[in-house]
Order: sequence, then structure tokens, then C-alpha cells
Amino acid sequence: MDGAALTRAAARRTTTVSARTTNILDKPDTAPATPKGIVDPLGMARRIRLATYPPAAALAPFVDYYWMVEWNMGERAPEIQRVLPYPNAHLVFDRGRSAIHGVVRGAFARSVAGAGRVLGVRFKPGGLRPFIDHPVSTLADRTMPIDEVLRVPGGEAEQRVLAAAGDAGMVGAAEAMLLAVLPAPDPRALLAAQAVAAAAAVDGPASVAALCAQVGIDERALQRLFSNYVGVSPKWVIQRYRLQEASWRLARPGAPDLADLASQLGFFDQAHFTRDFTKLVGTSPLEYWKSQQAPGQGAA
Repeated sequence: MDGAALTRAAARRTTTVSARTTNILDKPDTAPATPKGIVDPLGMARRIRLATYPPAAALAPFVDYYWMVEWNMGERAPEIQRVLPYPNAHLVFDRGRSAIHGVVRGAFARSVAGAGRVLGVRFKPGGLRPFIDHPVSTLADRTMPIDEVLRVPGGEAEQRVLAAAGDAGMVGAAEAMLLAVLPAPDPRALLAAQAVAAAAAVDGPASVAALCAQVGIDERALQRLFSNYVGVSPKWVIQRYRLQEASWRLARPGAPDLADLASQLGFFDQAHFTRDFTKLVGTSPLEYWKSQQAPGQGAA
């Protein structure tokens, strides 16, 4: 599909994009309404607008959603926004640094300064693999040029998206390019997504053996599936979801029972939970809870 045809497709898609939008600037005291994995939801609510949009039906086997972040810091000093990434690859349109991002195994940090907006495409676990010719594990903690997927020069693709009018225009431009390179559905990608969804359940398996039993795959086969399609190991996925759930719960009001929380999330004990949480988030569970309490909620 040539550039003119893509432009026409983007315009048609712009008129039909339906939004599922969370403008957290309008709800500054409802941190749990933000996605799990945001390290500082209380601070994010003061500086960033976040919106998400569903994909077209043809892309639904591959794409979770489109996400938009927009900010205007004015004269304020730059601030660091940290995220605990999910086991998802992302196609990101960001001025001067657009790229396809593999799974980030640590915490992801971004300096927020001035004003800007970024559009991202969050692939489902396994959803990027049908677009590329190599295992997703080769992209862990790495990026690749967007033209290797979109088959459009990176600078041109970035301009089409970031120059579009409004969220719907940006989503429409990105979606038109993805539809132009739409691969055939891959049953193994669907299986990978199902296995990750099982690990993500609030009361889901706390070990790789339990996950294998739940999805009916032996451990070696599950390891190979995750390496090829997800990009990280089943153990990493299980632990990451448990820590994301912990940070999400600790962002709520009300003094936490850390021993009970550790038990609910399948950690061996509170010390094990505290050690893993502190290593990833950068502060202890109790200190993190205090940092997320709005004035008047009783944090010491």
C-alpha cells in the first residue's frame, strides 16, 4: 500500500476510532484507576494525561490497545516517571526516538520535561511475533527500528503519526500502517497470550509448575513458547504480575497488612516480598505506601 493509500486509510479509520479513555488529570485522587505497573500513580496524576484506545477487529489477535500519553510541565523541573513493564512489546511513536521496544525486565524510567505526546501500540503477549522473523526474546531490554515491521521509513512513519490531528488521528495513522502489513493469525501466539493471562490472574499460579499444570504444557515446552513469543521466562512473568499487583494495592488508602499481602500474592514470607519489591521499585513496601497517600489519608 503506497503513502497516499495509507493516508486515505488513516482518514477513514480516524472517523471510526472509538475511545476508552482514562483522563487521570480529572481524577487526581483515584490512583487505583490508573494501570497497574505505574510506580508513582499519585504523581503521574499531576503531570500526565493517559488515554487508551481499542484496535480494529482485524488487529485484535495481535494488539491489546493503543496508548497515548501527553504532558505539559510548563516551567517545572523535569521529573522521572517509572513503570514496571508488563510482558508486552510496544511500538512507540516518540519524536526522535520512535522504535519497537521488547520487554523491559527491570523498571522503565523516563524523564518528563517540557511538553510532548507519545503514541504507543501495546502488543498482546505473543502478538509481535507474527510480524517479525525472530524470537521475541532477542528483543528483551532492546529496541528495533519501526521500519522493520511497518516497511515504511522510520522518519516517515513517525511523521505520519505525530503530525496527525488529535488522538484519533494518531491512532488512525498508526493503525493504517499496521493493517498494511497484517500477518496471518498464529495459534502459538494465542497460546502464549492464554498462558500469560493465566499467570496474570489475581489468584493465579505462584510457580512455573503450577502454571504448567493450569495450561496443560510441560515446563520445557512452556519455556520455549515464552522465549519465542513472549520474550521473557514464565518465572519472570509470574513474579512481575505479583509485584505489579502489590504496588497497585499499596497505592490504595488504608494501612496495609504486609504479611497478609505477601501471603496472598504467594511469596514465601514477608521478608522475601520486601526484598523483591524493594529491588524492583526502589523503596520498601511500607515507604511506597506512604508515598502514595494523598493529604488527609493518614500516612505517617
